[in-house]
Amino acid sequence: MSIQPPRNSLSAAAEPPAPHSARLDSSDSSTTTFTMAGDDGQVDPAHRQTDQQHLNGGSEKPRPPRLSIETLPELDPIPTLMSPRHNTMNPFRRVNNPLEIDDYFTGPRDTQKHSKWPLFMQMHGSILPKMMLPLLGVGAWTTMLTVINFKVTNLGIHNILLTVLGFVVGMGLSFRSSTAYERYSEGRRYWASLLLVCQTLGRVFWVHAKEREGELGKKDVLAKLTVLNLMVAFSVALKHRLRFEPYTCYDDISHLVAHLDTFAQRATEEEPDKTLKSLQGPGFFKSVGEYIGVSFAASNPRKVIKKASRPLGNLPLEILCYLATYTDELIANGQLPVPMQQTLAYNNMAILNDVLVGTDRVLSTPLPIAYAIAIAQITWVYILLLPFQLLPTLGWITIPATIAAAYIILGLLMIGREIENPFGRDVNDLPLESYCAQIAEDMDIIACRKRRTTNADWIENIDNKPLWPLSNSGWQVWMNRGEDVIREAVHMKLESNFETRKELDKLQSEMSLMDKVRRMSRATGCNV
Repeated sequence: MSIQPPRNSLSAAAEPPAPHSARLDSSDSSTTTFTMAGDDGQVDPAHRQTDQQHLNGGSEKPRPPRLSIETLPELDPIPTLMSPRHNTMNPFRRVNNPLEIDDYFTGPRDTQKHSKWPLFMQMHGSILPKMMLPLLGVGAWTTMLTVINFKVTNLGIHNILLTVLGFVVGMGLSFRSSTAYERYSEGRRYWASLLLVCQTLGRVFWVHAKEREGELGKKDVLAKLTVLNLMVAFSVALKHRLRFEPYTCYDDISHLVAHLDTFAQRATEEEPDKTLKSLQGPGFFKSVGEYIGVSFAASNPRKVIKKASRPLGNLPLEILCYLATYTDELIANGQLPVPMQQTLAYNNMAILNDVLVGTDRVLSTPLPIAYAIAIAQITWVYILLLPFQLLPTLGWITIPATIAAAYIILGLLMIGREIENPFGRDVNDLPLESYCAQIAEDMDIIACRKRRTTNADWIENIDNKPLWPLSNSGWQVWMNRGEDVIREAVHMKLESNFETRKELDKLQSEMSLMDKVRRMSRATGCNV
């Protein structure tokens, strides 16, 4: 038996230290890692030195005692099944940091938070930070031209170019904004389809798939829970794929796919140095440069993929293959006997594949570079020529007028550039973390109820009032009445609802008329 470091040290480092007197890591079936720790979770220095000598190939190789179930130390009692989650950070939260200032300057925007500031005063999500340097440049350029115009020579020209070039710039910016928002909207539709498919497949696997008797029934329940987790893993893996994060070392996916044999999992285990670099974010100055829109500070998002020395595979597609084999096994075992349910399962898995391909298409098909360059060049030519046309009319007011015009024009240009890729980490990008959290919550909602074999418990319930609001009588009362009486009551319910709606409409019109009379009486000073 040899002592080896844990296989997935990156994901283990993010977890809190084990509260037990010993930690057992059985990630590798052929080796066992046993680390003695004190009550405070710190490793004894003597044991650490001994382990280090062993790893370095020292002459002394002490043999720790062979472990078995009988010789394992007693574990601390766990009060509830959910107690380990109390000290575990939410893997679907975007930033595991209590400082909300980090969330303010990074994205995507948390849609659950509400700001009471007026919309025109809000900075979170505004394009203004990326426009500060261009606006400063425009201000300096306009100031220089204005000083030369009044101190050296006249630089003013006729403003006919405002009309001619303004129309062209407006058309270009309109085209740029419309194509960018189309990609943004299409990306949102694909994630809405993913949410619908996960809910549908969750119902098929949990509600429609039969569970066998005895010990096989327990295996079926655990298999269903595993498959529901796989659908969550598919959404999280798709999010990382769209952000060019190919490894499985991230907190929100490492535990969901650790049991799967995938290319990304192998690359994560065999390339720890590159995996560690993928977890490291940009430095402070680089982050500030990206935030204020400095193009030289922007990193290549595909850098991690380009530097990989092993095949990274396609993790969402591999997860989809596992889902397909599970569906085949359900049908082969006779647990999904209804043909319509089988068709529903296979059709929705095909939609999952369509979502995967469609989001890849949105990501890899931006606006053609010729259009992007031409629109940017035309816009900047118009802004740089604008002071020459405003000087004869506005004089020194040309400086603030040009800056205001540049703010409007460049704002539209940069908004189109930011939302062109809706899957990134900009503040205005789609909140993919929220979508993944919603899918995980939906899977838990589906699985929290036992699969029903009969519906009598809720249909024959005493609180069930089939003919409400016509009658407050419960199910048992109507069961003691004849079928003709029930059908007549259904007809009376329709008539009663119709009459009620008419009375409510009449009352609403009378109240509206009375309100108008009161307003007129206040305006004229007459008492009504």
